[in-house]
Amino acid sequence: MIAEAIRQIETELQGKARLVAVTKTKPVNLLREAYDAGCRRFGENKVQEMADKQPQLPADVEWHLIGHLQTNKVKYMAPFVAVIHSVDSLKLLQEIDKQARKHNRVIDCLLQIYIADEETKFGLLPEEAETLLNAPELNDLIHIRIVGLMGLATNTDDQQQVRQEFRGLKQLYDRLSAVQRPNVAFRELSMGMSGDYLIAVEEGSTLVRVGSAIFGARN
Repeated sequence: MIAEAIRQIETELQGKARLVAVTKTKPVNLLREAYDAGCRRFGENKVQEMADKQPQLPADVEWHLIGHLQTNKVKYMAPFVAVIHSVDSLKLLQEIDKQARKHNRVIDCLLQIYIADEETKFGLLPEEAETLLNAPELNDLIHIRIVGLMGLATNTDDQQQVRQEFRGLKQLYDRLSAVQRPNVAFRELSMGMSGDYLIAVEEGSTLVRVGSAIFGARN
């Protein structure tokens, strides 16, 4: 069933975006099933859960941290995390850089942009993202690379609203991708989840984060 769901989603994506299977709260045996079906990108919300699962899976898994991140948790995943989708401050970037340096790595990061009509979501406002990308302190961070943006649309059945939010994020992406810094190289736009990933792909997403459409609803 998992393999079938992954095949179905990959067919729908038509190579326009890549799938990140959201594996939070899922047991390792289900992740192995997804791996056997060809899935190599797994997204976790919590650092501790990701750090527990990582050694139990093959080394070629690309781990994506998609949940809100606190600075004191960065060190637990710095040795292996591939992409952090939820960067929302310069302070957090500085901590990621510090921990990545200890492992002689460069960690790809996405700036999380606040696009939803909901107070519970995290993220930078567009002008805050612009300020961060132009901050002089960014020059010192040689162990991070800002490769794009991430956004969570409003949890609503109004597809037009969701489309507008994604479209706005893509416009911001296009604008900010002109920023020239040694450690800024936009190539990823992470938007779209189980309920709205097809709209997200139509609006320019390169990474979709899909959980329940693969593994079924969370407990």
